[in-house]
Amino acid sequence: MLNISRQRVNVPAIENEVNSLDTLYSPRTARIVSRWILGVLAALAIILFLPWQQNINGKGYVTALTPEDRPQNLQNAVAGQIRKWHVREGDFVKKGDTVLTISEIKDDYFDPQILVRTQEQIQAKEDAINAYDAKIKATDNQISALRQGLQFSLEKARNKLIQARLKVRSDSADLIAVNRNFEITQERLSRGETMYKDGTISLVDLESRRLKSQEEQAKVISQSQKLSISRNELINARIELSSVEAEYQKDIAKGFSDRSSALSSLADGESELSKLRNKYENIRIRRDQYAVVAPQDGYIVKTLKAGLGETIKEGESVATLQPDKPELAVELYVKAMDLSLITNGRHVRLEFDGWPALQFSGWPGTSVGTFGGAVAIIDRVSSKNGEYRLLIKPDHKGNENDIWPEQLRIGSGVNGFVMLKDVPIWWEVWRQLNGFPPDYLEGILPSEEGKGTK
Repeated sequence: MLNISRQRVNVPAIENEVNSLDTLYSPRTARIVSRWILGVLAALAIILFLPWQQNINGKGYVTALTPEDRPQNLQNAVAGQIRKWHVREGDFVKKGDTVLTISEIKDDYFDPQILVRTQEQIQAKEDAINAYDAKIKATDNQISALRQGLQFSLEKARNKLIQARLKVRSDSADLIAVNRNFEITQERLSRGETMYKDGTISLVDLESRRLKSQEEQAKVISQSQKLSISRNELINARIELSSVEAEYQKDIAKGFSDRSSALSSLADGESELSKLRNKYENIRIRRDQYAVVAPQDGYIVKTLKAGLGETIKEGESVATLQPDKPELAVELYVKAMDLSLITNGRHVRLEFDGWPALQFSGWPGTSVGTFGGAVAIIDRVSSKNGEYRLLIKPDHKGNENDIWPEQLRIGSGVNGFVMLKDVPIWWEVWRQLNGFPPDYLEGILPSEEGKGTK
């Protein structure tokens, strides 16, 4: 008390009357509280320097690592009408088991004997092709025979032409000889007439010489006619030689025309035969498509068509098949800001829906109920939500607790943490307050996996 007033105050009496004074702490209690506060602050200061493993958080779901292990829709290859279901939802089917049988709805394939009739058409077309081929061979033989006949006829006509030329020469020589004899007889007749006038020879000799002259003149006329006939025969031989070649060429040209027609018919026949064979194979394969079979072992998850008699289009999904024993993986989606920090092989901690877990993302060693994984694939493009997809494969590294549960089903939800570097807690708090991504300032943070500073 300051003792300003001369009047004294009875303090003990006042303390007994005022109850609120009892609530005041004594100096000893204040010291205890201050020590607790200092201890808590010291503990917080120490905690700030504890190691913290940075991580990137993402959400996703369980899937299969390879496309062939993921759920697939069974589709029918041809349009048809549902005739019978051979399975129920949840049934296990093996590869090749029939799931659904359909019946034909196109009138082009209603005939039950369509394969037999198509085969008959193929056989008839093959017979026609064989006939065309035989005709081509016969035409080739005919053309070869005509060419040989042409050669023989040409040789014959040439020989006849040579004979006609020789005969013309022979007749020409005979005509010259006959003319010479005629000239001689004319000279003798002229001398005989002179001698007869002189009385040297008789009239009988003169008449004899006149007769001889007339005979030689007749021979000249006859030989001239023979020469004319020989020359006409030579002309005919030349004409015959030309006509023989023209006639044979006409027959050979006709043979080539028939051969070309047969070749054209053969080509058309082979084209139609190919179309018929294609049609036959299409019908045969189409009939094999009336049964929708399982492409691999798995479970029928859901049927997408119901009832009997329902018409389905070609390529329409009829059921969903989940392959048996898929190689499980996790599709994890992360923000684009964190994508550059993730590399293949990065360790990931996973928390599956339905499995109780106590997760401390920065202290994975203290987490309970989480499972190990490793980054297998990083997508090159973003998804519709702007995030990037990671495929995480199992990675237990000999730790049995990290082995993924056998009860996992594709589509289950997952929380994942891609583990990065070890940093002090104060750094992580400062980074979170400033909104920086992990490893934002290179060269300041400790090295990866706590191997020292850079």
